[in-house]
Amino acid sequence: MPLTDFTYDDVGATRRGGFCPPGFHSLHVRTRLGEGEKVFRRASEAVLTWEMHRAMGVGIDATADRAAPDVEVTVTLAGMIKAPCRVVYTVDEPRRAGWAYGTLTGHPECGEELFVVDRTGDGTVWLTVAAFSRGAKWYARAGGPATRGLQNAYARRCGKVLQQLCAPFDEA
Repeated sequence: MPLTDFTYDDVGATRRGGFCPPGFHSLHVRTRLGEGEKVFRRASEAVLTWEMHRAMGVGIDATADRAAPDVEVTVTLAGMIKAPCRVVYTVDEPRRAGWAYGTLTGHPECGEELFVVDRTGDGTVWLTVAAFSRGAKWYARAGGPATRGLQNAYARRCGKVLQQLCAPFDEA
């Protein structure tokens, strides 16, 4: 049983693609990773096991080695900003894999973020990072557009790092 509650009401809403509750800001960044089943499997594994995040240089402290519903994850940014989250749901389908987590008390933001890898009909593999959020701590609220710019840069960096992790497997 989780010890703390989510800090927002629309838990699981990233499943609805494009949904953004009133008062929140949306984020949607899609990055091409390569082509083929090997890229898809490599990217899926890197996302589901926190490897992508660790390769970005962020700290990950999770209650499990793999994303699963109710796994608690604390992301540490810049060695000092702690962002506690809980996995809301996972996706594990033949052409789609990933997870979403929601913010817990103490996270600088309030909302939900999705990391999903998908392989389209032509074999192209993509990472999508989608979120809705708003500032929870004073410094996140004070940052306004700059905070959203940092979130966008973080999502783009996820894609670049995952591209690098998958490059040896690309069939293109």
